Amino acid sequence: MRIFISGPSGVGKSTIIRELLIRDPEILLSISYTTRSPRPSEINGREYFFIETPEFEKMISESDFLEWAHVHKDYYGTSIKWVDEMEKQGKSILFDIDVQGVRQARAKGSEGSYIMIIPPDMTELEKRLVGRGTESRESLGIRLENAIKELSCWEMYDYIVVNDSLERAVEDIQTIIRAYGLTGKQVAGRTAWLQKIK
Repeated sequence: MRIFISGPSGVGKSTIIRELLIRDPEILLSISYTTRSPRPSEINGREYFFIETPEFEKMISESDFLEWAHVHKDYYGTSIKWVDEMEKQGKSILFDIDVQGVRQARAKGSEGSYIMIIPPDMTELEKRLVGRGTESRESLGIRLENAIKELSCWEMYDYIVVNDSLERAVEDIQTIIRAYGLTGKQVAGRTAWLQKIK
């Protein structure tokens, strides 16, 4: 199955995703292709698949990506072939994805659970961003503006999870994943005999 998770900066999405991956070894974090240079600690095929711009643009022209974006002069994208191969191995793929990526995946008919993580309110989100101690006043304003734009797209998602408690948010997403695994299409795909019953 495919699990698409979005949320504005400061909502705790990375922490939630890290906890989900620890709790369920059958969930694999999607590995994107990128044209940016690897950082010293990064390994090709672990954090990203690092490729050159002409190769990435060729993949775009051949519709090889489930979703892709051009960010800060570099390309990032998720290979449809890689996702299909991982699913054939029985893995569930978790996508840490933005609103633009969700829009593309939806347009391509990618089935799965689309989940938006939201803060209890904007005051709490601002408090969390300030608490990082890494944001200038200008940067904070930009992040809050971007958060409002992202949150306004909530209707594109199947589920909304409020991160007012890390434990509760993780449990809510685990419940969504379990429920999706019990839908008719998912069960029928795993039990061929069921399809023979008319």
